[in-house]
Amino acid sequence: MSKILIVDDDVASCRTLQFHLQSQEHEVEIAHSVTDGMNHARTNLPELIILDIRMPGKSGLEGLPEFKSAYPDTHIIMITAFHDMESTIEAMQKGADDYIHKPIDIDELDAAIEKIVTAPKMSDDLIITEPGIVGANPLTMVGRSRAMKEIFKTIGLVSKSPATVLITGESGTGKELVARAIHRSSKQHDGPFVAVNCAALVETLLESDMFGHEKGAFTGAVSRQEGKFSLARGGTIFLDEIGELSPAMQAKLLRVLQYKEFNPLGAKLPQTTDARVITATNLDLTKQVPRGLFREDLYYRLQVINIHLPPLRERKEDMMDLVKTLLGRINKELHRNVNQISKEVLSALANYNWPGNVRELENILMKCVALSPSDTISLDLLPDAFHQQQDSAQQPAQQSSKPMEEWSLEEIEKAHVSRVLEATSWHKGHACDTLGVSRPRLRRMIKQYGLIAPGGIEDDHEEEQAEEAADTGE
Repeated sequence: MSKILIVDDDVASCRTLQFHLQSQEHEVEIAHSVTDGMNHARTNLPELIILDIRMPGKSGLEGLPEFKSAYPDTHIIMITAFHDMESTIEAMQKGADDYIHKPIDIDELDAAIEKIVTAPKMSDDLIITEPGIVGANPLTMVGRSRAMKEIFKTIGLVSKSPATVLITGESGTGKELVARAIHRSSKQHDGPFVAVNCAALVETLLESDMFGHEKGAFTGAVSRQEGKFSLARGGTIFLDEIGELSPAMQAKLLRVLQYKEFNPLGAKLPQTTDARVITATNLDLTKQVPRGLFREDLYYRLQVINIHLPPLRERKEDMMDLVKTLLGRINKELHRNVNQISKEVLSALANYNWPGNVRELENILMKCVALSPSDTISLDLLPDAFHQQQDSAQQPAQQSSKPMEEWSLEEIEKAHVSRVLEATSWHKGHACDTLGVSRPRLRRMIKQYGLIAPGGIEDDHEEEQAEEAADTGE
């Protein structure tokens, strides 16, 4: 049994919660304002406060630091009827233990109370108390699914800790957005955010790009150049596709993480960096380590804190929020006002598997807005590959010995990539746009799944060369 104080101006909600919690043998008091709540807390010293965010007078977010300052050992669960990421992060930064939306799911509340009451006290270096950082810089992440709410909470908790963060998830799930959200909510928010794509450059150029070089360090080095670790001093460096690093670069990165120093190419003395390191990958590094493709010691250095982004197909309840947000951004960028979607399109979006995740959704909406003759997105505007995914969804199930719901992720992805390649006549540029993946990623999937162009391997290679020549204007 615990002493619980409910601070909420909604009398009916308070009574309902009080009745339920008392049935769980908790001792429950009620207050209807922050001031009233402080008086009750002074008298009864509750172990847990359930604090509403929006109340007349002083809000729960404004009162939260007062409760934490006066009663640092008291746990606080924030409740609100509004779904916005900024309030979630701000509440977690100010010391809230959890954040629950109204109408309150009783099972979720019971689980949160059980976790808080039985869990050990949270480490002080993960309690974030400074207010208002995120509110000054609105972030672009949206989501009301339970998985995304937990990610928002985690961002609020880890943003002030200097610990290294590893963000995992499939391509297109928004890993860089998470990294930027952590940076913007951190003490280094005024410093630079420097992103490095570890798969975009060959090893020699990547080393120079990350660590810099001195004049004459190699052919073509006509002047001294600072690397990304130097440029990120006082801020954050984000290393995307970290799983693509070569063994040599893995060893150099490990030294940076261990000693906070690095050697520019051609330099006689090492340089230091205080940049926070955040990394991301769509690979399963736990499988890469046993195969000798990724250093075990580096892996443990990187995943001090791990944030996993679920694929879009596992958080379909976020679809409408994502569509509204993306449409707003796209309309502004294209100077359009396409703000309506037919019911058929909404149904198609909900039933789609989204192997390219949020990036694929954004690409599809971009095409629809660009091609729409009116202010409405209709079903005929969706790409051919999207229709083929919808139309042929049942055909493979009939040919397979197991139903679609038992297919593995690899089987679904292979079938979808194959359909997109066929629909685009194996034009990799168009296929990349539809799938929302990079050209190197598409080539790896083609090789992984043993896909062969209709003209054979040689013809595929010639097409690849022609596409690359077209991309470079040759």
